[in-house]
Order: sequence, then structure tokens, then C-alpha cells
Amino acid sequence: MKKKPEELRSHRWYGVKDLRSFGHRSRTAQMGYHRSDYAGKPVIAIINTWSDINPCHSHFKQRVEEVKRGIWQAGGFPVEMPAISLSEPFQKPTTMLYRNLLAMETEELLRSYPADGCVLMGGCDKTTPALVMGALSMNLPTLFMPAGPMLRGDYKGGFLGSGSDTWKYWAELRAGNITEQDWQEVEDGIARSPGHCMTMGTASTMTSAVEVLGLTLSGAASIPAPDSRHAQMATLTGKRIVEMVWDDVKPLDFLTPTSFDNAVTAVLALGGSTNSIVHLIAMAKRAGFNLTIDRFDELARRTPVIANLRPSGKFLMEDFFYAGGLRGLLTQLGSLLDLTQRTCESRTLGDSLVGAKVYNDDVIRPLNNPLVSKDGLAVLRGNLAPDGAIIKPAAMEPHLRKHTGKAVVFKDYNDMAARIDLPELEVDANSVIVLQSAGPQGAPGMPEWGQLPIPQKLLKQGVRDMVRVSDARMSGTSYGACVLHVAPESHVGGPLALVQDGDEICLDIEARRIDLLISDTEMARRRAAWKAPEPKFKRGYGTLYLKHIQQADKGCDFDFLEPEPVAPNSGEPEIH
Repeated sequence: MKKKPEELRSHRWYGVKDLRSFGHRSRTAQMGYHRSDYAGKPVIAIINTWSDINPCHSHFKQRVEEVKRGIWQAGGFPVEMPAISLSEPFQKPTTMLYRNLLAMETEELLRSYPADGCVLMGGCDKTTPALVMGALSMNLPTLFMPAGPMLRGDYKGGFLGSGSDTWKYWAELRAGNITEQDWQEVEDGIARSPGHCMTMGTASTMTSAVEVLGLTLSGAASIPAPDSRHAQMATLTGKRIVEMVWDDVKPLDFLTPTSFDNAVTAVLALGGSTNSIVHLIAMAKRAGFNLTIDRFDELARRTPVIANLRPSGKFLMEDFFYAGGLRGLLTQLGSLLDLTQRTCESRTLGDSLVGAKVYNDDVIRPLNNPLVSKDGLAVLRGNLAPDGAIIKPAAMEPHLRKHTGKAVVFKDYNDMAARIDLPELEVDANSVIVLQSAGPQGAPGMPEWGQLPIPQKLLKQGVRDMVRVSDARMSGTSYGACVLHVAPESHVGGPLALVQDGDEICLDIEARRIDLLISDTEMARRRAAWKAPEPKFKRGYGTLYLKHIQQADKGCDFDFLEPEPVAPNSGEPEIH
């Protein structure tokens, strides 16, 4: 049964005949709208994360007009609502510090204004989970409109990939193998269109996951940002959200734990970002589901990496789109997915894949010829990470999968930056580089510092990968034998805080272990001597963050934002 106009949430603002509604209607007229523009029509909030300092979303000024066009054409009333723009390249210390702020802003915008449904415009790494987290908590009809990847980078006749080639050529520059002019040419050619990173970094990982969850139009996540089909998708998104409002199709009506299993499986098959773990756990919790890091590991043991995309493979997102995109990849996964799960289009995931094909089986591999047979991601435990740690085996040198080495410890990022390239640093290729105080509270914000640099003197010897351990995150565009998300973090007294120079650390991917090879007695002695550091913030949003942020294995959401049982019609504002 379709909703009637008087059943719309916005009717309480616009449709009733009282003093407050007079104010709403008169002020809408003040903005140049006639009553016929909105009367009896769904009001669609467009949460737009455009800003002048977010290159990933630089095309959103145009895309929002295309979303509006679709809403108008379908008989809705579009209302653009700007929200904080989390610009991955510019915001310090990390956009992760502000992910939950955007999630809160999204939820409160939708709660406090006359929105019947919403379009979420995002794509840059933390923007996607933040928008979805806020919208899931509000649970109005919702569609996500992904920003799309930028075009391939260009350098001397070859292709460049965001992040991945930055780290690659930076290492070569530090090793003395390329010139400053070469480095300048990489800088000039690596980012040449609107859109987010075109490697399988966190941006494409998360927009792909959201599509598999059923929160975008089918095929939306793979379209390059400058492609005209991206503009068409924006308009179709505007049209569909109006239909969803009339049909009362809300995310929590179709999302299930199995929907999240599907999303995790797709992320693993894509060789997706380690960041997906912390984000998908937080998103699942907002939907009321207990997705754990151990579930990621279970699914990783059975799921092959079949997307030959950087940083694990060699191609880029533009190639992926031409090869069949996410829809093509999903057709290859077969029984690894539950295709009966429903989506925002009021059909099953399987129905949305009808007609999808793979056009290049080197870019999107068949299951019998994967890039990596399993373990696109792996969850480690041990006395160094009692609550878990993460590694991306597909993007590391295989000889390091089982490795024991002596720790070279940096107490924080500044210490590392000051000493990593000193000729006298006692380090060799077998060492394990350890960074402390880089977690949710320690940094603060758990920045993407986890791809710790190889010391310059080792780079000059030809070393390009080493075991590195931290409580930080790592860019999805990064690579290497980097143990990340160590929980509990060092700043709150986790075992990582107790590591000292010269301690032996053992990494064993097959056993899923990361251990500090000291006795329990010595560990207890060090723990008793450990002193808690001072809080990083003393005012503002930072104090709220430090009081309520959860650890990485719990998704780094605020503890007070986890859902409680929802009573009918709760969470709605009083209209006085």
C-alpha cells in the first residue's frame, strides 16, 4: 500500500492548519517556492558533502542539480542540506576523528527537518560510512549516491594509481632511484579528474560494500566520476528515492546480518581496504547487528581475491568499470553470496545482477583463477593483540607471512619521523618496526600511519617490505606487511605500550597470531610500571570523542550512539 500525502512525515510541517505550519509555508514562500511545489509531495533531504577543500567531491555542485532534477521529475520536493566535508587529503590529524561527527550531523539533520526520505552524497573514505551510519540510525527511506572513482593517473605512458604509486615512487625517491623532476611529474599526473581514489582503496571498498548492502542503485559504485553515466545515475537516484518514500522502503526493512555477510564477502573478493572492518562493524551495529572481526576472518578463509586491482593487483577502477564493474564481479562469486537478500530497488540482489557480465577476465578473475586463493584480510590475535589486529596478506611480500624479528620501537609519530632515516638507527631487514600511540585515543583518531616507512638505509639496500606493527589504520591504497588496528591500543595500556627495543615479535599469518616473545612475568612487571598518558584534548568535540570512542575491534563508534530497542514513532521531534 502506498502512502497517502497526509501520511508523509513532512505533512506535520507543511500540511496541517496551525500557526507553526503557517510559519513553515510562509518561509518556504520566502525562498521563492509556490505551495504547489511541495504540497502533498515527499520532501527529500539531499545530504551533500561538497566543499572547496574536498577534491573527491568537486563535481557535487553539478551532481546535486542532477539529483534534484530526478526528484522534481518524480514529483518530489528536493532540499539540499550541506554537511561537514571529510576531505581525506587535507583534514588533520585524520578524517577518522570526525567520522562520528558527520554521522551525528546526518542523523540530526534528518531528525530535525521535514525529511520524508534522503539521498546521501559521498564517496571520500570516511564520508560513506558516516552518512550511512547516521541514516541507519534515523531509518528513513535512504539512497546513497557514490562519488565515483577518478580517471587513471598518467606518467610517462603508464598508469598511476592513487596512494599506491605515491608510496612506491616516494620510496624510490628516498632510495635515490628517481629524480626530483620524476617525482614532480608523478605529482602532476596522479590525480587528473574529479572523484575519489581509483585504486581499490577505502573509498571504492566502502561504496562497493554499500551497493552490495542494497543502499545504492545497482551498478552505481563502479562508474567513474567524470563519466556521463554517473550524471544519469544521479538523476535516477533522485527518481527512485521518491518512489521509495511512497512505498515506505526503509533500510532496516531489508538489511539483515546476511546482507552484511554479502558486503564483507564482496570486500574480500575485491581485495578491499582494511578500513572496511572498522566501518562495516560500526554500520552493522547501527542497524542492530553484531558483526565482529572474527566474522571477517571466517569469510576471508573461504573467499578468493578475484579483482586484479591495485594495491593487491595491477589494474585501476576505470579498468574495473569497463570489465563489468561490481555487478560483473558479483556474478563470479556464485554460492559465496546469498542472492535472495533484498535491496533498495525492492528486488533481490540476484535480480539486480541479471544481464551482468565480465568483459575482461584478467581484471575480474573467475573463481578458478583468482589473484589470491583466500585471506584478502586476516584477523590476528595473541598476547600483543588480545582483542585482535588486522593485516592484508594479499598486499604483502609472501616471505613475511611467518616472521620473527627484533622490535625497533617508536613511541609516537613524531619520534618515528625524527629517527626513521637516521644512519645510526639499529635496524635491519629482519627487524619489526613498532609504532605506539597511533590508535583511536593515542593519535588521536587512529590516523592512516600504519604503512610505516622503510628506513632509508634499507631502501638503498633494496628492501621494500618489512613487518610493521601499530594501533593505527592504513590507507586502502597502501601495501606491505603491516599489522594494524592492534586492540586494545597502546594509549589505554594495551600490550603494544609495553614493547621495548630488542624484544622479539612473531607474526604467523596461517596461525593468525601476533605475539610478543616475553614471559608473562615480564609482561606483568612492565604493565605495573606503565603510566597512563595525559588526554590529548581538554575542550570541544575532542573531549567528547575521548570520553566515548570505542576501540577498533568494536568499530570506533561512540558508545552512546549504539542503538537501543526502538519504540514505534520514537525519535521524532515535537512540532510546537
